[in-house]
Amino acid sequence: MAPGARPLLLLAVWTLAAPVLRGAGDTGDGGWQRRGPGAPAAVAEEERCAVERRADLSYAEFVQQYAFSRPVILQRLTDNSRFRALCSRERLLASFGDTVVRLSTANTYSYRKVDLPFQDYVEHLLHPQDPSSLGNDTLYFFGDNDFSEWASLFQHYSPPPFSLLGTTAAYSFGIAGAGSGVPFHWHGPGFSEVIYGRKRWFLYPPEKTPEFHPNKTTLAWLQDVYPTLAPSERPLECTVQAGEVLYFPDRWWHATLNLDTSVFISTFLG
Repeated sequence: MAPGARPLLLLAVWTLAAPVLRGAGDTGDGGWQRRGPGAPAAVAEEERCAVERRADLSYAEFVQQYAFSRPVILQRLTDNSRFRALCSRERLLASFGDTVVRLSTANTYSYRKVDLPFQDYVEHLLHPQDPSSLGNDTLYFFGDNDFSEWASLFQHYSPPPFSLLGTTAAYSFGIAGAGSGVPFHWHGPGFSEVIYGRKRWFLYPPEKTPEFHPNKTTLAWLQDVYPTLAPSERPLECTVQAGEVLYFPDRWWHATLNLDTSVFISTFLG
């Protein structure tokens, strides 16, 4: 992040064959995994991760090999064990349960907004995704919130130490139920770190528009469209584990699918 730059805050809650190297303190689920009787089975990870994982990547390597050309999963860049501890279910409810948050619909173009206390969202709306639900019927906590309300939490987060010239960082914090996610969309470059759970990503380069319906959930797309795609039409995909950070370049199409109840934070470079 550029010296002196103050990150803006966007708050969002929406529902390789190489071994994964996890950061310190990333065992446990923070109390977020609460699948009840009759809950749908978890969605599986992909057969093969198509996004490279890099540990101890230098800034020069990041700029030369990835920043403007392809996604990468970063490992061991920062130690966010303190932030992770503060993001447990118990601690977040104790600190922010009465804070009013704004929910948005989980389609490609979010329009409808609903305000309610954070505790109500966690206790009543944070549940596994219904595969038959449309995006505009699924509500998530997304944006329109004051940075000062969450400053006590975000002061403990260490974002990836890489920046791009002329950009400003904006945080997007998320908590999402199993099977939830956002359908394909694109915007500027950014980083997304998983704090608890797992998040499966699907990515296409800017010149390759994916086949999708903007009001269908990622889970519905995975079940209905993905199996019909020829190998050459399939996206890059990989599941990001707790303690890992995925970087996506400018204007890359991407959709996400939370395989567990997941807590995550993105740093958008606008």
